[in-house]
Amino acid sequence: MTEEKIIERIKQLKKERNAVILAHNYQLPEVQDIADYTGDSLELSRIAAKVDADVILFCGVDFMAETAKILAPDKTVLVPDLGAICPMAKMIEPEDLEKLRGEHPGVPVMCYVNSSAAIKAMSDIACTSANSIGLAKLIDSDEVIFVPDKSLGGYTGAQTGKRFILYDGFCPTHHRILAEDVRKTKAAHPDAVVLAHPECTEDVRALSDYIESTSGILRRARELPDKEFIICTEQGLMHRLCKENPDKTFYTPSDLNICPNMKKNNLLKIMESLEKMQYEIEVDEETRVKALGAIEKMVATLGK
Repeated sequence: MTEEKIIERIKQLKKERNAVILAHNYQLPEVQDIADYTGDSLELSRIAAKVDADVILFCGVDFMAETAKILAPDKTVLVPDLGAICPMAKMIEPEDLEKLRGEHPGVPVMCYVNSSAAIKAMSDIACTSANSIGLAKLIDSDEVIFVPDKSLGGYTGAQTGKRFILYDGFCPTHHRILAEDVRKTKAAHPDAVVLAHPECTEDVRALSDYIESTSGILRRARELPDKEFIICTEQGLMHRLCKENPDKTFYTPSDLNICPNMKKNNLLKIMESLEKMQYEIEVDEETRVKALGAIEKMVATLGK
């Protein structure tokens, strides 16, 4: 079956199922192109909460589909591949957070959206990289437990002046971007602006001109007059950057900043998911209700 035929079939199935396809900015180019909506976690969460559809097919990783189900329990939420999981989210289990809370009684818990429904259910508030700073400022405490990403947590704590108690989680893909790679790329392209995701390590962030979420990186690239940019995040964002800014040039500092799990979704799997109505994501009601409050605060707060 040709790619053209698969795309035609996907469009047909979307109408039959009253389905929408949501795709994260790190997805394969062809997956982004077939999607009804592309964006970062915050943008897609907002869309999932209000979109008029019976079926949401989420092309991202597991926690994103879970978040959609928490916000839209009456909708059928599907993923094309159950193996598309977030390594960072798997680094923390409920017992790990319970231990951390026990060591710091009374300290509010902020969780990165890159975490399981169970972790969100144990947290006071969830955040994305787009709104972590704004949300942290709203917390009525000088101390905050932040899980699971020590890089985003460290950056957010430094920006707010609050003491962030960090869990030792991280994004393997962003941590494969090394400071020496950024310096080499900058030496080769001295006029390029460095845009980095806060999931990058502290030394990479220190070399950056701007630290932004994926939506923030897109905005900076669009609004800045500069013509060259070094992009320190997962390579999937390069497709949209080039598509939206044909007159600008974008460089990636590494060949290793690819998330293999983000790339598991493809057109054939999307078609099969809609044909067979597989694989459906469920969240038990008790966990969903507990997690909903933390997520609603995240969605309601404007990100950058």
